[in-house]
Order: sequence, then C-alpha cells, then structure tokens
Amino acid sequence: MNITYPTALVLQALAHGAQYGFDVMDATGLPSGTVYPILRRIEREGLVKAQWEEAAIAQREQRPPRRYYELTGEGSLLLESALRRYRQPAAIAARARRLRPARS
Repeated sequence: MNITYPTALVLQALAHGAQYGFDVMDATGLPSGTVYPILRRIEREGLVKAQWEEAAIAQREQRPPRRYYELTGEGSLLLESALRRYRQPAAIAARARRLRPARS
C-alpha cells in the first residue's frame, strides 16, 4: 500500500494517544477535511478499528458522541514503514502526548 504523508501523520498521532478526530486534528495540525476521510479510509483498510462511545457519556457532557480509533497490528506495521519513509515532525508526538486519555 502506498501511504501519503498526511496518512502517516494520522497513524502516528493515533500511535501516540490521539483517539478521536479532534484529537488527531490537534496532534497533526491537519484540517477536518483531510483527517476524517483518512480515518474512514484506513478503517476500511483494517489499519484502525473504531468504536462509538456510549451515548450516556456524551449526553452527560452535552456533546455529540465521539468515535474512538485505535491502531490495529497491521496499522502499526504500516506506521513503522511510513516512519522509515517520511521524517515525522517531533511536534506531532509532543502534541499527542499532551492529549487527555479517552473515556470509553
């Protein structure tokens, strides 16, 4: 599979703890029009698995439910390959580490 630089950034953000779309956007600096299509594509390709949070959590916090993403084994292997191909900005890992862990 040919992996683009934005896809590599999204995979790296997920590997460093970003778990839902806005987390990924914060960690990568990519816009939603880039992040969400990538997340849908890599989910279809089996590189991530996704799960909606419980509706009660979102209702309690008065916001829409979040969809949480997690790298699969195949996604981790592809990320390793992408890291050899692209130079990843250190800032991505630093921003991702500042994100709060998700509740599920």
